[in-house]
Amino acid sequence: MQEILYLHGFLSSPESQKAMQAREYFAEFHPEVKVHFPHLPDVPSKVSEQLLGYVEKNLKGVENGLRVIGSSMGGFLATWLVEKFGGKAVLINPAVKPFELLQDYLGSHINPYSKESFTLDEEDITFLRQLDTPAVTQPSRYRVMLQTGDETLNYKDAESKYQHSLLVIEEGGDHSFQGFENHLDEIARFLLASSE
Repeated sequence: MQEILYLHGFLSSPESQKAMQAREYFAEFHPEVKVHFPHLPDVPSKVSEQLLGYVEKNLKGVENGLRVIGSSMGGFLATWLVEKFGGKAVLINPAVKPFELLQDYLGSHINPYSKESFTLDEEDITFLRQLDTPAVTQPSRYRVMLQTGDETLNYKDAESKYQHSLLVIEEGGDHSFQGFENHLDEIARFLLASSE
């Protein structure tokens, strides 16, 4: 059985619209594929330990590489995992340097999905820097989907980092990636194709 890991973004959850669309698509068109939707901790300093534990416990055949869909912060984490374990990832409006972006988010927050409150501090920023992969070793492992109208991230940062990867750049849109559901066939094809 093939398995895919879906990683949501910061202040998001496995109940986000894109996650639900992915869940419904794979259930209907690829029921033989098991898709995992872990709830990632809101506090970045806890995310890598929990994610590694989840992968080790729940995903089989990690030694053959992972298959990951990552949105925003999930895209940053997906890159970290693929660089660590190998495999392939589809990144949707990925955060390239979340440790810079989140400087503006220091303080208290409430996750709009889980309603859990948490505090973001400098330790979290430092932790994210340690997960950074400034350059990807095998660009062909990544399909990167960007919309120029992303109001949260500058799409040019990801365009530059993943310039040798398969880039899908659409004019307009927003950070949620409008029309994501229309790309699920291509996402599945990319992730489920055997690696070269």
